[in-house]
Amino acid sequence: MSDISKPEILEIKNVTKVFHTKEKDVKAIDGISFNVNRGEFISIIGPSGCGKTTLLRLIMGIEKDYEGDILLNGKRVEKPGIDRGVVFQDHRLLPWLTIEENLGLGLKTEKKQLAMEVEAILKKVDLSGFGKHYPRQVSGGMSQRASIARALLRKPEILLLDEPLGALDALTRFNMQSELEKIWLYNKTTMIMVTHDIEEAVYLSDRIVVLDSRPCKVKEIFNINLPHPRDRRSKKFEEYRTTVVSAFRDSVGDYVI
Repeated sequence: MSDISKPEILEIKNVTKVFHTKEKDVKAIDGISFNVNRGEFISIIGPSGCGKTTLLRLIMGIEKDYEGDILLNGKRVEKPGIDRGVVFQDHRLLPWLTIEENLGLGLKTEKKQLAMEVEAILKKVDLSGFGKHYPRQVSGGMSQRASIARALLRKPEILLLDEPLGALDALTRFNMQSELEKIWLYNKTTMIMVTHDIEEAVYLSDRIVVLDSRPCKVKEIFNINLPHPRDRRSKKFEEYRTTVVSAFRDSVGDYVI
């Protein structure tokens, strides 16, 4: 049972991950520590190949054999679980199933109850009326919202997002950032997102964890003290964006801002 009296839902304590190969051992993550509070939106950013996705996979329970501790509600993460939902860069909807069939796939909920829950979650992600559509009949942004809905339908304690908007065109991505903000504000599910987009991180996050180059370490953690919904045009928003960019400019090299 979850300890809802404890603010930290996830504790990452001095985590190190080494990949063993025939040629040599490669240290991907070196002593990372930070906590995630219940209901918080955290973004993880850093240079390409620094270990962001490896860290996310450790939290998922897909990667094992690590040093340190990853504690979810006080219990060590050692395997995948329904308490962690995952949204990837591509929506991974099955093309031969409708949106609502994709959402309900694998759930053992009674049919009538499941239909009600699917309808409710589609409404939350602004997809009411599209449940009977196939993925090919809706836009990329709508498919990704359906993917988020599928994860939320399983009522995870944490939603892990691995560059969830990375495959979208610029305009759709811009709009989807607002949609994701609305979804988070409505559900208040704890979310941890890996992204390369600094503005996206500032727009969505309570805190931003900046990672350094491999071996991956925490370079800095920023609190983004801005109210939601956020205004990208505000002076304070730009100040946060500039501060985060400056914090790891040396790590990202030719990162395009």
